[in-house]
Amino acid sequence: FSKNNACLVTTGNFEDDMAKIADVDWVIEVVKEDLAIKKKVYTSVAKYWKPGTIVTSNTSGLSLEEMAVDMPDEMKKHFFITHFFNPPRYMKLLEIISGEHTDPALVKSFVEFGEKVLGKGIVYAKDTPNFIANRIGVYGMASVMHTVAGGEYRIDEIDQIMGVPMGRPKSAIFGTADIVGLDTLFHVINNVYEGVKDDPERDVFKPPEFLSKMIEKNLIGRKAKSGFFKMVKGEGEKNLLVINPQTLEYEAQQKLDAPSIKAAKGESDIRKRLHNLVYADDRAGHYAWNSIKNVCLYSVKHIPEIADDIVNVDNAMKWGFNWELGPFECWDAVGVRKSVEKMEGEGVQIPDKVKKMLEKGAESFYKAENGRMSYWDFATESYREIAPDPNIIDIKVIKKSDASRVVAKNTCASLVDIGDGVACLEFHSELQPEMNPIDDQIIAMMNKSVEIVGKDFVGLVIANHGKNFCVGANLMLLAMNAAQKNFALIEQLSKDFQDANQAMKFAPFPVVVAPHQMTLGGGCEVVLGADRVQASAETYIGLVEVGVGLIPAGGGCKELCLRAVENIPPDVDVSTVRFIGRAFEAIATAKVATSAQEAVDIGILRPHDKFSANHDHRINDAKNVVLGMVKAGYRPPHERKDIKVPGRTGIAAFSNIAWTMHQGGYATEYDLYLAKKVAYIVCGGDVPENTHVSEQYLLDLEREVFVHLCGQEKSIARMQHMLMKKKPLRN
Repeated sequence: FSKNNACLVTTGNFEDDMAKIADVDWVIEVVKEDLAIKKKVYTSVAKYWKPGTIVTSNTSGLSLEEMAVDMPDEMKKHFFITHFFNPPRYMKLLEIISGEHTDPALVKSFVEFGEKVLGKGIVYAKDTPNFIANRIGVYGMASVMHTVAGGEYRIDEIDQIMGVPMGRPKSAIFGTADIVGLDTLFHVINNVYEGVKDDPERDVFKPPEFLSKMIEKNLIGRKAKSGFFKMVKGEGEKNLLVINPQTLEYEAQQKLDAPSIKAAKGESDIRKRLHNLVYADDRAGHYAWNSIKNVCLYSVKHIPEIADDIVNVDNAMKWGFNWELGPFECWDAVGVRKSVEKMEGEGVQIPDKVKKMLEKGAESFYKAENGRMSYWDFATESYREIAPDPNIIDIKVIKKSDASRVVAKNTCASLVDIGDGVACLEFHSELQPEMNPIDDQIIAMMNKSVEIVGKDFVGLVIANHGKNFCVGANLMLLAMNAAQKNFALIEQLSKDFQDANQAMKFAPFPVVVAPHQMTLGGGCEVVLGADRVQASAETYIGLVEVGVGLIPAGGGCKELCLRAVENIPPDVDVSTVRFIGRAFEAIATAKVATSAQEAVDIGILRPHDKFSANHDHRINDAKNVVLGMVKAGYRPPHERKDIKVPGRTGIAAFSNIAWTMHQGGYATEYDLYLAKKVAYIVCGGDVPENTHVSEQYLLDLEREVFVHLCGQEKSIARMQHMLMKKKPLRN
């Protein structure tokens, strides 16, 4: 999360440092996937191991019992598998596999640690080859490779179908393989093939010949700059070529002309999108159907072999392979009975356990009743409730199960009662749900929330379940008004947003914001206006407006300026230039923190702000912070009117820094122009050094510069380029 954490790591080696194992709580083995090597390491560990110390393996598929066979009996009780998915910081899945000798109490305590401290999603797998996620995921990938080996579909066609349209990552199948590395993928596929000798579909896991040939030619993916795809430079642009598995030659990609794929782009609901796709009568629909059919059938056939229930299987695929829906959730989306009838029409043998489920009148694998979720349990042939996690608050479930808890709503935001006298302001843009941009609807609900919470609740959490918390203002609306020179409207929108953030800041109740993922521009300004922050650990936050030719104008400049100088003792006579420099750099360079902890390091978040390692816990954690502040006797802050600014001295210093960057080729002429505008705001305008100004004064400067920049052709060009190309224009 932060480079400062590097000091927490101490390196060692097997010859000189193994004795240190005697003083630790947990030993995790991550050596080569070779049983003989692993057993040798465990023999060495056993010499210094003390009872109470947990020992785990990160193997991706070797047998626990075989690894533990030579361990002392007491050590076996402390041994199990903790299979992290790579890279472990970003991948949520942690598969836990325990053996017949493992102490269940140790596993239970470790699971709590894994969820709360490491922020992982835990699934319980059986001691079978490649466990759950790789067994199902590799089956799907291997099936696809045999399809392209037979020449039925092109590689680029498959990835256009198997990515976002089906609720999978943008990298789809072959793009993901390039990221993982074809040599690594070959090892995993072959490992399953060698380990599942009794699997009727074992041959699916036999790596196709073209994959072996690609590895021989070192066409192993991104690390070799050539894999299933290869980027080549053309005249003034780059082109991504795709390999032909029959010839192993690279060729231009072809766009799949399928109505179902075009329709999928306009459907944000993954369940509707998947249903429409698999039943579409076109080339994409036919392949999507066969893919879903095969994976669903394979998954159901291997319960309880690889896992006891469908929940562990679905979670494994969502957390380990980034699927939006697991296999059984996919099956529900396409309709269990409807799909079974289609399969039977194709002559497919349906597993008895699915037939019995339908015979009993169960039409789906999951069902929701009274705000509780249940799943179909094949062992008891009945629905079993999924035990609610007290650490998780799911706003969607609350809204679905009890409409009376939706206190207020409009098209882009809702105020929801999340219990214990705390309300939650949720952003949920209908048109851009992945972005949740700030617009007049969200601003209106911010103001309404202050009014309602002040009367009926003790505090407020601001959070949502979107892909991103908020990526800023509605850029399309802003660019349109700028092009039409509607400057009065632009200024009013800026003032309305400033006022809403100020209302949140000075509300008579605590406001805790729980951001996650991209929290940029206006989203960052919402965070800056709160009393406290309980961020997801993976929060990428910053004021990025200069990238589109603008400056923060919802209070962002003011807040960073205030934070830079707020800890300077009032009786200390010191120049504020070097303190304000931190705010200037963050805004002028559009600096984005790559984690919540780094956001504290660079001054966007305060040291007393916290983060939740487990993304799913952040809303409940934020609620607890609100309740803690209430219990401690919350008092709202007062508006600062004594902010010491560097004035003309600071403007000159920062303008010189920007000029040096420009001269060195690191900044364009317009970057220099924007940097000077940022300096003008954070330094308090054309005033003497160490002048005291108010928050409102700085807000007025923000608005003045913001409206001015909206009238500049180069700023308009930057906005339009971002909207069209999805990347900054360096004009």
